[in-house]
Amino acid sequence: MKTTFLLSLLSALVIALAVVSCDTPDNDTSFDPATTGRMRIVFDNMVGSSDLKLGSDTYQNAAGESFTLTRFNYFVSNIRLRKADGSEYVVPQDSSYFLIQEDLPASQTVTLTNVPAGDYTGLTFLIGVDSLRSLADISKRTGVLDPGLTTHDPMYWEWNSGYIFMKLEGTSPAAPATQNNLFLYHVGGFGGGYDGKKTINNLRTATILFRNDVASVETVVTPTIRLKTDALKVFNGTTHLSIAQHSSVMFEPFSGSIADNYAQMISYDQLQKNL
Repeated sequence: MKTTFLLSLLSALVIALAVVSCDTPDNDTSFDPATTGRMRIVFDNMVGSSDLKLGSDTYQNAAGESFTLTRFNYFVSNIRLRKADGSEYVVPQDSSYFLIQEDLPASQTVTLTNVPAGDYTGLTFLIGVDSLRSLADISKRTGVLDPGLTTHDPMYWEWNSGYIFMKLEGTSPAAPATQNNLFLYHVGGFGGGYDGKKTINNLRTATILFRNDVASVETVVTPTIRLKTDALKVFNGTTHLSIAQHSSVMFEPFSGSIADNYAQMISYDQLQKNL
């Protein structure tokens, strides 16, 4: 009797499960966990077609001036990844500030985590630090945004209460002897200030398309996007920058022309697929 009862109960359970299964639409993915992966972005700093070497190699700008670079830093922030279907994935802002330094090779590789699996065909980012983060409480400005951090080159003006978006320094015979032939370009300014007044805005947006390549992010595949950053574009962009005429530029109107130049300095190189 017990055996008959148990068999009847099991049969009823099987039928019930079959009914539930038939009532669940085939296209219902609510039970599938969201898959994410990683994407790496490598910034390869160059001078024209040559690899950038600090303190040693000599280069020449469009004005015919020879120079040697001793420092090259820039902020990349507010990254958005463009999907093949035209939509975008916006990297959470707290995880979207990076300082690229030529003298710190590790800083030149940016790893984005928790990227939704999918096919990506381009990316957009700011060169600089946006106004909201620049004015945020110091508790929101950690890591490379910490003005007092000593593990990276200072990229903050204490006297101007603002971030330096791009820093380029070096030596050149064209620079004044009174400056020991040194030149420097420290460019920043987000268009506002702590007193609410409008000021210089040197934030620039770069949009990079992967040409015919598609970066497929999967849980077990991490694509690497290689970008080239051409420091010579700082000199040879829309405005030709002469060291003799402008050997030291910081928070002044001409810095906007330099910002227009560095907006063009980053370009797509190639895609690598890594496990």
